[in-house]
Amino acid sequence: MVRNIIEDVPYHIDNFHLYIGKSLGTSDWLAIDQARVDEFGEATNDRNPLHVDPEWATANGPFGGPIAHGFLTLSLLSHLSWMADLQPDGVDYGINLGFERVRFLAPVMVGDRIRLRTHLLDVKPRDAGRWWFKCRVTIDTEKTQKAALSAIWLILFIREADAGPIMGLPGKILE
Repeated sequence: MVRNIIEDVPYHIDNFHLYIGKSLGTSDWLAIDQARVDEFGEATNDRNPLHVDPEWATANGPFGGPIAHGFLTLSLLSHLSWMADLQPDGVDYGINLGFERVRFLAPVMVGDRIRLRTHLLDVKPRDAGRWWFKCRVTIDTEKTQKAALSAIWLILFIREADAGPIMGLPGKILE
């Protein structure tokens, strides 16, 4: 994991405005093996042979072997964001608000490794102790050196000491 620090300014919610337009960091590489792909296929009932049948995918698929489900790659954003240390200091947790845009750009081959790169697009203070965070996330593959996924991710960061515990999301979060 590599967290970028800008001009010795700590990556803290109080300094977030200085990070807008900057790279926030990169995760370590994560292996995508057939067992992970098979488990995802079972969990989601997506048993497409392009993903879960290596012999079929090699003989019949367009990529020369099995590939990870696109939604598996997308689902790994949470884990990879922890590896990239995406959450700033000074907050207790983040709530996933969704995506403005998700694009699957290239397949992730089984046996390859992926990593996450993050880039802060915007941050806006909301109610007390709450910040709306917008970042571009890109998942790269190691072997092909291609971007496999690009998305604009929306997160609400919370500092409970100021916001209090959340019982439900406040209105107008995305405005």
